[in-house]
Amino acid sequence: MKFSKKLAVLAAAGLALMGTAACSNGNSSSSSSKIPSKITKKTTVVFWHGMVGVQQSTLQKLTKEFEKKNPNITVKLESQGTYIDLQAKINSTLQSPNNLPTITQAYPGWLWNAAKNKMLVNLTPYINNKNVGWGSAKASDIRSELLKGAQIQGTQYGIPFNKSIETLTYNKDMFKKYGIKKVPTTMAELKSVSETIYKKSHHKVVGAGFDSLSNYYVLGMKNAGVDFSSKINFSGSTSKSVINYYADGIKKGYFRVAGSAQYLSGPFANEKVAMFIGTSAGEGFVKQGVGKKFTYDVAARPGKYNMQQGTDIYMFNHATAEQKAAAFKYIKFLVSKSSQLKWANATGYIPVNNSVINSAAYKSNTSLKLPAKLSTVMKHLYSVPVEKNSNAAYAQLNSIMQTILSAAQKHQNVNNAINEGKQKFDAAWKQ
Repeated sequence: MKFSKKLAVLAAAGLALMGTAACSNGNSSSSSSKIPSKITKKTTVVFWHGMVGVQQSTLQKLTKEFEKKNPNITVKLESQGTYIDLQAKINSTLQSPNNLPTITQAYPGWLWNAAKNKMLVNLTPYINNKNVGWGSAKASDIRSELLKGAQIQGTQYGIPFNKSIETLTYNKDMFKKYGIKKVPTTMAELKSVSETIYKKSHHKVVGAGFDSLSNYYVLGMKNAGVDFSSKINFSGSTSKSVINYYADGIKKGYFRVAGSAQYLSGPFANEKVAMFIGTSAGEGFVKQGVGKKFTYDVAARPGKYNMQQGTDIYMFNHATAEQKAAAFKYIKFLVSKSSQLKWANATGYIPVNNSVINSAAYKSNTSLKLPAKLSTVMKHLYSVPVEKNSNAAYAQLNSIMQTILSAAQKHQNVNNAINEGKQKFDAAWKQ
């Protein structure tokens, strides 16, 4: 499989979103009294997922380990292909609820209507149940921002599973060559370093770029004090400032976009770009592409906020009480310290619980650069609030920004593209 195709499995992470609604219990679709304390008869849990490659093989290994410890529970893993395929399968099957799986990987934005139609299980009673859960959310040790990201309108419908953040990946040898002594920690520093490298390389090396243009815009606005919502004025002064930061760099040559390749890791490995901001889950592919050509490293994404990405696990209401309890025991196993350590080390996804993030066993992983630094690069996590049509608006941002930055590359005035983008952005919210 080609390098670019391997990276394609991560593409949907930048095209979907997750929610940060205020925490509340919501309307419980299952009370603790109805949750079986033990699984006493053979029970099958169907799990739809979008994992491929090492992610899928690791999931299979963990599942076999769970089944060995829980002989009355069989977990039927059903791959739906890519995330795009998985989302399409869920959407089409929502019309026939009894054909849905017990649990599925998903972004909360995919399941807005399912939650509205009471097709999802509120997992709070399961979390608080000491037999199948932890007794409390705090006892789960799952990072609170990630738990909140799996809520829909304040109800805990999901449990975070395969998560990632954005990181700055940079060429250490190139930094040394061009006299860069400090890794950028702010957007102003990112611009300055990018300009320096572009000039000192005689315009042969672009300074930097962002893989996800949707994330770039959302975090740019968040760092400017504006949450992602339908109230954003896309052609307003704050929005234009965020857009023009990137557009100016495109015009002058020190910034670039990934384009049709979707990821800048290819140009990075070929030493055409000095650094880029992309998903932490792609580091394994970066390492493979770079090989022994030069030394790379990773650092925190410039700016205060970082985007949490990746899917959660959600449960559907049509399942029996035994299936729901068995499914939650399985979910609990997948996010346990032991499982998350294996999962993170094998796949490159970040652990969801604090004990693994801070453990010596994780930090000592020398095959990747991120584990030793993770606790310092995810201090302020953000995710797009799950609201009606927020998923569509977020996804629309990528093509809107592509059009604007394409105009910038042609040295055109970008205001017309921004105004056209505003119409598309507003329409996505109102559809």
